[in-house]
Amino acid sequence: MNQKLLSTFGTPIERIQKAILALQSGQGIIILDDEKRENEGDLVFASENMTIEQMALTIRYGSGIVCLCITESKRKQLNLPMMVKRNTSTYRTGFTVTIEASKGISTGVSAKDRLTTIKTAIADNAKPSDLNRPGHVFPLRAHEGGILFRAGHTEAAIEIVSLAGLKPTGVICELTNKDGTMARMPEIIEFSKNKKMQVLTIKDLIFYIKKTNRL
Repeated sequence: MNQKLLSTFGTPIERIQKAILALQSGQGIIILDDEKRENEGDLVFASENMTIEQMALTIRYGSGIVCLCITESKRKQLNLPMMVKRNTSTYRTGFTVTIEASKGISTGVSAKDRLTTIKTAIADNAKPSDLNRPGHVFPLRAHEGGILFRAGHTEAAIEIVSLAGLKPTGVICELTNKDGTMARMPEIIEFSKNKKMQVLTIKDLIFYIKKTNRL
């Protein structure tokens, strides 16, 4: 990981603190994983305060696969089966079946519709019948052991929004370049500065958790 590029955002602890403040004020952040893993940066928003404008930005600059990170308890509440019985993907990403709000949307693909689906799913009193399947939002079930057991963007998103005192659900989407390739650190840092978004890494989160004894 290029620490020189990251240093403009502060130390690992400072990066976490700034990200927490950003989420609490309704802003999005960017989380980088290890260069030896996916080597990608994800736009991350707290589900409960994400706006239509932020969803539009996510769709415009991201891969188009907008994911809703949820806990196992939320998956059970919504009665969402896993996408496959035997997960053979490289990083065992916990995709469930895709979803769509059963009311209040048109085709389900617009920024407004996708956000409506997310707000419907994260409601405290949400029930399975509130969602149609399949749809244009991709729920991801986080590992029950958290980021220390699986160092993925799914677990990182839930960890950071929880640290911010918000619901343990986050919206993530991989950043891409204009030519469709995946954005790497130099492009991600440039994007973050243009959009005034805080950047942190999954390693920062793991360090913070261990440093503060949040095991």
